[in-house]
Amino acid sequence: MKQITIGTRESMLALIQSEIVKKYIEDHNPEAEVRLLKMKTTGDKILDRRLDQVGGKGLFVKELDKALLDKRSDLSVHSLKDLPMEVPGKLPVLAYSKREDPRDALVLPKGVSGLDLSKPIGTSSKRRIVQLLALYPDAEFKSVRGNIQTRLKKLDSGAYSGLVLAAAGLKRLGLSGRISRYYDPEELIPAAGQGILAVQGRAGETYDYLNDFGDEEGSAAAESERGFVRELDGGCSSPIAAFARVEDDRIRLTGLYCDEEMKNVRKGEIEGPAGEARELGVRLAKRLRGGKCHE
Repeated sequence: MKQITIGTRESMLALIQSEIVKKYIEDHNPEAEVRLLKMKTTGDKILDRRLDQVGGKGLFVKELDKALLDKRSDLSVHSLKDLPMEVPGKLPVLAYSKREDPRDALVLPKGVSGLDLSKPIGTSSKRRIVQLLALYPDAEFKSVRGNIQTRLKKLDSGAYSGLVLAAAGLKRLGLSGRISRYYDPEELIPAAGQGILAVQGRAGETYDYLNDFGDEEGSAAAESERGFVRELDGGCSSPIAAFARVEDDRIRLTGLYCDEEMKNVRKGEIEGPAGEARELGVRLAKRLRGGKCHE
């Protein structure tokens, strides 16, 4: 019997997402025995500072990468938006999932029907803040870290007027009933890859048990959005957002780029064949950047 070990963060959302991949493998490979290897990553331990202050998204994958390299696991499952733009050649992305709802969502305290802007909106994302300021110019924002359940407890205790979270995570956790409103991607452009799962493995190995798990539209959107961010990022902490709609083998990519002071906001759009997904992202990034991170 083939044994397959999936490395995962130990949060409830990460486990649910890994179970999606586990179930697919089991359903399509009845002879396989699949187990989860749960880990607490550095990013899960450091909760008192923003990610860009302590090393960025790589803090959520370091331990999972090491388990893959040490062959303690065969796969890792990530929320694509948490996967660093530069993926080691030894640990390629094997597949991108079908996309869950990509939108951001507003969650209010229990029993509350509207935002009380005398209290801060909870978000740790510069990407969200720079766009939410256009919707709520009088709002203040306060960082909030921890898993979704921890954040909701802080919200319901009265520390925040509301939280802005990814709808995909709330839905996967069965918490869609907590959503007060959804933000259309045109008014609040999501993080690149939001709602998509990435499955990572080791180079040179056979992963035929994942055949057909990857989703064509999800893959095209992922490549386009990540191409945009990778071209702009370069280690900068500037707010960046990207969202691709894929229809009839065509991609329409919307992107946002902002300087680190969050003053000069640039938005743009590009359309082209889905087969040129990554190239379209790069072209839009170059058009919006108009210079280096530090001009």
